Amino acid sequence: MKTIIPAMLAAALLATPCQAAAQAAADAKPGARWSRAADASVARQEIYPVVLGDRIIVAGGVLSQPPGFTDHVEAFDVTAGRWTTLASLPEGRHHIALAEAGGKIYGIGGFSGAIPDWRAHATVFVYDPRANRWTAGPSLPQPRAEGVVATVKGKIYFIGGRVPSSPDAMHINAHADTARSEALDLSSGRWERIADAPTARNSAAAAVIDGRIYVVGGRQMVEQADGRRRPVNLATLEVYDPATNRWETKAPMPQAQGGLAAVAVDGKLIAFGGEQFVPSTKVFAEAWIYDPKADRWSPLPDMPLPRHGHGAVVVGKRIYAIGGGEKVGVGASRVLQVLELPAN
Repeated sequence: MKTIIPAMLAAALLATPCQAAAQAAADAKPGARWSRAADASVARQEIYPVVLGDRIIVAGGVLSQPPGFTDHVEAFDVTAGRWTTLASLPEGRHHIALAEAGGKIYGIGGFSGAIPDWRAHATVFVYDPRANRWTAGPSLPQPRAEGVVATVKGKIYFIGGRVPSSPDAMHINAHADTARSEALDLSSGRWERIADAPTARNSAAAAVIDGRIYVVGGRQMVEQADGRRRPVNLATLEVYDPATNRWETKAPMPQAQGGLAAVAVDGKLIAFGGEQFVPSTKVFAEAWIYDPKADRWSPLPDMPLPRHGHGAVVVGKRIYAIGGGEKVGVGASRVLQVLELPAN
């Protein structure tokens, strides 16, 4: 034993970062694995899907081909394993945030237009699955897109994103990051201001754990040395408690990832994918799991196909990652990747 322990210690110290991460991933969630399910009918990115019953609903998004964005809506039946087309959005949108409440889907804000000619909207569309129809809902107080949404106890929360820098803003660079946060009270049909998030950001991800909203990652537009404004990723994790209307800052992600996706499973936060523009460009495959009780992140197995601007939902023990960009900024896909977690 005296000779084995030093040898084991030396091996651990000499392990490469990749080997250490792989071992940590195995220790964190043994048996977690990625697989593929049926491809969607439309290749898209910048989507925020939602679960309705046993179906995953995807609406709008950025396309690789003209016109560059879409009003198309489709649903994936997790039991049957196939996609079907639903009623289209009243207008084409990308970065439109979907939230489920009371058996209906709310499509909130978003942009219209192909890059770089983006225009933010305040519109809210409400989908009734029984009628397969979208109608107008309570509009946001101001146009906004690229924020995160979450439903908690009869309210839909919309946090952060980007807002127009002027009333006639119609370009991607004519929008500013915001920390603005609001809630739609479904009983009154009115939006109300809540405490602004500590950090202004866009392209973050969020999930609800024990009635609290966890907002992670994303990016900010920051002026660089050459005078150009470029997207800079954040690793920040902030938690909002609707019961107290207060925010807390928790342990950041192990690395900064913008344009990522996140879900909650068994009281844990899982975040994965994304892209980076500076100091170099890349699309992330990395996946992470956060334990709120320990305030600690651990690695999970990487996505087989790196993605950004993808959507993610959880059904049972399976996490569904839909579409997304294959290359930084562009390259929408139809791929549906599934991360299956072992039972506790």
